[in-house]
Amino acid sequence: MSQAFRIAYGGLIDRSRTIDFVYDGHTYEGYAGDTLASALLANGVRVCGRSFKYHRPRGIYAAGVEEANALVQLRAGERTEPNTRATQVELFPGLQASSQNCFPSVNFDLGSIAGFFSRLLPAGFYYKTFMWPEKWWMTYERFIRKAAGMGHAPREPDPDEYEKRYAHCDVLVAGGGPAGLAAALAAARAGARVILADERTAFGGSLRFERATIDAAPALDWVQAVCGELESLPQVRLLPRTTVFGYYDHNLLTIVERVADHLHAPPAYLPRQRLWWVRAKQVVLATGAIERPLVFADNDRPGIMLASAARAYVNQYAVRPGARAVIFTTNDSAYATACDLAAAGVEIAAVLDVREHGPTPTALDGIKTQVLRGYAVAAAEGAPLRAVQVGRLNGARDGYAGGLRRIECDLLCVSGGWTPTLHLFSQSRGRLAWREDIAAFVPGASFQAERSAGACGGSFTLRACLEEGLRAGSRAAASAGLGALKAPAVPACPEEHSAPMQAQWSVPPPGKHHKCFVDIQNDVTLENVRLAVREGYANVEHLKRYTTLGMGTDQGRTSDLNGLAILGAMTGIAAACVGTTTFRPPYSPVTMGALAARETGAHFEPVRRSPMHDWHMHAGAHMITAGLWLRPQYYPRNGESPRDAIWREAKTVRAGVGIVDVSTLGKIDIQGRDAATFLERVYVNRWKSLSVGRCRYGVMLREDGMVMDDGTATRIAEKRYYMTTTTANAGKVMLHLEYCAQVLWPDLDVRLVAVTEQWAGMAIAGPRSRELLERVAKLDLSDATLPFLGYKDGNVAGTPSRIFRITYSGERAYEVHVPADFGLSVWEAFIAAGQDLGLTPYGTEAMSILRIEKGHVVIGAEIDGRTTPADLGYGRLVKAAGDFIGKRSLERPDLRRADRKQLVGLVPVDGQMMIPRGAQLVADPQHALPNPMLGHVTSSCYSPTLGQPIALALLSGGRARHGERVFAESPLHGTTVEVTVTAAVFVDPEGARARG
Repeated sequence: MSQAFRIAYGGLIDRSRTIDFVYDGHTYEGYAGDTLASALLANGVRVCGRSFKYHRPRGIYAAGVEEANALVQLRAGERTEPNTRATQVELFPGLQASSQNCFPSVNFDLGSIAGFFSRLLPAGFYYKTFMWPEKWWMTYERFIRKAAGMGHAPREPDPDEYEKRYAHCDVLVAGGGPAGLAAALAAARAGARVILADERTAFGGSLRFERATIDAAPALDWVQAVCGELESLPQVRLLPRTTVFGYYDHNLLTIVERVADHLHAPPAYLPRQRLWWVRAKQVVLATGAIERPLVFADNDRPGIMLASAARAYVNQYAVRPGARAVIFTTNDSAYATACDLAAAGVEIAAVLDVREHGPTPTALDGIKTQVLRGYAVAAAEGAPLRAVQVGRLNGARDGYAGGLRRIECDLLCVSGGWTPTLHLFSQSRGRLAWREDIAAFVPGASFQAERSAGACGGSFTLRACLEEGLRAGSRAAASAGLGALKAPAVPACPEEHSAPMQAQWSVPPPGKHHKCFVDIQNDVTLENVRLAVREGYANVEHLKRYTTLGMGTDQGRTSDLNGLAILGAMTGIAAACVGTTTFRPPYSPVTMGALAARETGAHFEPVRRSPMHDWHMHAGAHMITAGLWLRPQYYPRNGESPRDAIWREAKTVRAGVGIVDVSTLGKIDIQGRDAATFLERVYVNRWKSLSVGRCRYGVMLREDGMVMDDGTATRIAEKRYYMTTTTANAGKVMLHLEYCAQVLWPDLDVRLVAVTEQWAGMAIAGPRSRELLERVAKLDLSDATLPFLGYKDGNVAGTPSRIFRITYSGERAYEVHVPADFGLSVWEAFIAAGQDLGLTPYGTEAMSILRIEKGHVVIGAEIDGRTTPADLGYGRLVKAAGDFIGKRSLERPDLRRADRKQLVGLVPVDGQMMIPRGAQLVADPQHALPNPMLGHVTSSCYSPTLGQPIALALLSGGRARHGERVFAESPLHGTTVEVTVTAAVFVDPEGARARG
């Protein structure tokens, strides 16, 4: 198709490179340098989407990140991407895109019938409609899920690569417009390491579509000179096509670089996108401002766009967005749009200015058109736009001082003023301040090492942007320890004078049947806001959630300020006092691939292997993942089933001796004068009384009194402890302890080092374990020398070792920890020395059976975040005197109830049926629904020692119910098992075996 609306001259496109692309099945032509939006406009495509709720036809509304209408499905197959702004999609050969949220086509959408029932679909209708009858919810849900969203995500795996990078700099500048370029230049000249990021294809910001001059030359010449100088400096990194989307504590910012999004597919050597984590000493925010729309009847029609967007399409892309235009404004900036449109051959039918006193006639640069002061657009007609109804506002500005008149046009350019882009500033926890002269919030007091410059600070003239940018860059460099505070000289710019703007948050509609959209992306109307206020949702955060105002992909860029000001007018509160909703990252949508980068599939988490991993593999071990580690699950012998192998291993430990790799346990070295005090505060039990050379079992709580972890700690010297944690919780416990030491009790003299990888560990368990250890260690390990819960240093197989007499199986057992590099040799020494003793390596499944037989609890099963020490039978461990984390919570009446779920054992009444893990415990399986739940099964196994199935469970008032019968019912397995409640310890309840 011909580019009927393409201007024959000008623009920043490359007319020598034509690009064919496909949109909605039709082939069109554009030029290199076009966006999909500009190319569609050049080809006369006016309707390019349907609205979310009412499926109303929508056209291109903006020219950048603030676009709320032109959301397309980009690409096809495994690379398809929904909800992509056509205004930010660079044209590339082979581009395929389609409109979305429409059926069967964008020009004839059956979903538009929703508009006829709009009175039945008010704000919050889903909260009121789908609650009754309750049993229909599953039916509702199927339709709601189909209606949710607009585009569709790919079903195939993403074929592209993504990367992460970490960087430090002296000054990070967010935004590459005039203020951002000036800031980067000033900081770089001071010698600072600078990163300059801008989301657009090239730097320059508004200067790429403004007919401005700097130093008596086109402004783009200055842009090119500055970029050239910055590129020549080795300490400067320029990042175009890059969005700063998150601002976190301590000047940490997240940035996504679209490395190859402008290509059909990235080459093999390039990622599609790159996620940057940047720690900056100083930050300069030069994020610009967004033109505000105006709220009037049917203000969502295709053919209505922001005035600055129309100027961008004419000047940057050489596209006429219409043939006959009306300008509707509250400020002077739209007059430049009228001039630029007229210069491009667009007829200016009228300029409507709500102000009685606007700029001088020279602002229109000699254009012959009518300027209607005090007028407003009351309503738009046609989809696409055919005409507008206009009228003179009365003194109260809530009606018209005469009849409405009709002006034919196919383009309406609106400008309600400018809203500084404050997303990043707000994320940095800066305070906002209200500026009455621009009717907008601006940056107030900063919280972090940050400063704002240019339009994002409320300065809209070119000279002010350059001056503030240079000053901000110089001061940022000086604050980072480089250069002086004096900024470079400001380039010469023409003087700009403008009349004060006048806020006009909404225009009275000509009738009740019209819809006035406050949020055009989510179809939130003026009446929706009014309804929310009537129903009590008068807080901005409540309004947002009740009406979905500002919840779209545009993050409220074109709706938030209008919405809160209208809310203020309806509630009688000044806009400055209404407040704003919370600006949360990301500033713009970020693909999941960029966030994950290469950490997908097998790379989602690092896989850790113990020093004995290769031996396990050669021994035929079946490996499983435990936390971040690969661990042997069992060691099958020839012809042996997994069940037989697991039972054999468990029985060998009970009858002879077994060895298990426990290198995966978390290990933390704790040193300092206050180490014992520290342990007493993080554990529930006492540690100051523990003698050197002794171990103790400890329980660690969260602040709410629930058990977080359990393990042992050994006092290996007067001021030194060696703590072991569960495998899965090692990292979590270390973070918790560091937080306690650095934040809660910085006055304590205590130091923590994670040494999990520095030590290999192996446990030797069973009646013959001491005999085996003495063979290899050549030490006296009698009960007098190394009693239960004792510790000693020794030489095992020629290696300096730490020997602990602790048990997980309930048998006599020892743990031997050696430096990781010697783990394999010591392990092999045990294997060789234990051949005649019947030594058997065992895996995690046998460990699980052994610990269930002894009633030992485990993270994720019994310790599930809902159990206290008393629930698990550890109440006697909790010290009465002295403080510790969670102590006050344990005093809460609810945590002391006698009917809390408590740890018990279960055996099947028939002695045969397996008790399903996760089964719910009920008194009567025939009870009418809902059947009261008494508890649940946490762990279950077949005990080869007892010859029957056993289980652990958490049962309401369990310790008082020993001997009772209940039912373990599992709908998932379709089984019901009658069980007898017993004590949690099934084997050797006296503990005689462990103590010898």
